Amino acid sequence: MNLDIGSPFLYTVFAIAVLIMIAVDMLALKQTGDHKVSTKEALIWTLIWVTVALVFNGWLYWYLAHGDFPGLTAAEQQAQATEAAVDFLTGYVLEKSLSIDNIFVFLLIFSFFKIPAKFQRRVLVYGIFAAIALRVLMVLVGSALISQFEWILYVFGAFLVYTGFTMFKKHDEEENLNDKWLIRTVKNKFRFTDRLDAEHFFTIENGLRYGTPLLLALIVITISDIIFAVDSVPAIFAITKDPFIVMTSNVFAILGLRAMYFLLADMADRFHFLQYGLATILIFIGGKMLLLALDIHIPTWISLSVVLLILVGSVVISLKRKPKAS
Repeated sequence: MNLDIGSPFLYTVFAIAVLIMIAVDMLALKQTGDHKVSTKEALIWTLIWVTVALVFNGWLYWYLAHGDFPGLTAAEQQAQATEAAVDFLTGYVLEKSLSIDNIFVFLLIFSFFKIPAKFQRRVLVYGIFAAIALRVLMVLVGSALISQFEWILYVFGAFLVYTGFTMFKKHDEEENLNDKWLIRTVKNKFRFTDRLDAEHFFTIENGLRYGTPLLLALIVITISDIIFAVDSVPAIFAITKDPFIVMTSNVFAILGLRAMYFLLADMADRFHFLQYGLATILIFIGGKMLLLALDIHIPTWISLSVVLLILVGSVVISLKRKPKAS
């Protein structure tokens, strides 16, 4: 079944839910101030974000199963609700999995710019807001392209397979960042200082306004998320073509990215096989898209099971096998 469940009512409920959670996040930042986020605090917020996503998915299922939809039988409504809920959950888990790669890059960026732990939360809060806006735009553009040119799904699939194989060859992320082509470009366009000014993104030196390392880190994180979105957004289109499901699952996953960063930041070195797990997931999802050309459709529940199996397997292997000494 090809779903197209988006309606003004559903988009309004989604927008209100996101705005409420953003307001709660900003209020928490204002009340607690800049501080180093503990593992306990990060775990609590991670569970909150996951719970919010699951509650939204449960409400969506209930609405589609019991709402008033003229022209649909009770059985058809039930099938629509079940498919939407499974698609949302699969897209959410897929985006959560792929966003782990973002976390490793965030660690590298903060280390490179020497951003103290107590200020990292502020950078990520604003960075994730920008990421949400960019993801929504990319989903809308991607959905419009697919509706007009369905063959573009095969292009997405081939790109994901290629990206997955290239991830097997990536060993030294720091070397790529130290090329600093992006940083040099940004610094050439705007004034920046190497001096931090508490939690501020701008500071005044000699009567002139300069961007601080916090602003530079925010810019690089935002741009890096655009690069990652080129992988993750097409990947969710392999699960469903419904822009509402793609958008909501993507945004809810991104909302919890900051909390997940602080939860996993201190354990990143222990999960050294995750990169290979994520690469395998991309290859699988890309292959799923390419198989559509042969009219071979892999059920969504199988995709969800495979993604979870690969993710859990890579974590277990990481914990059992220590990384080789460099």
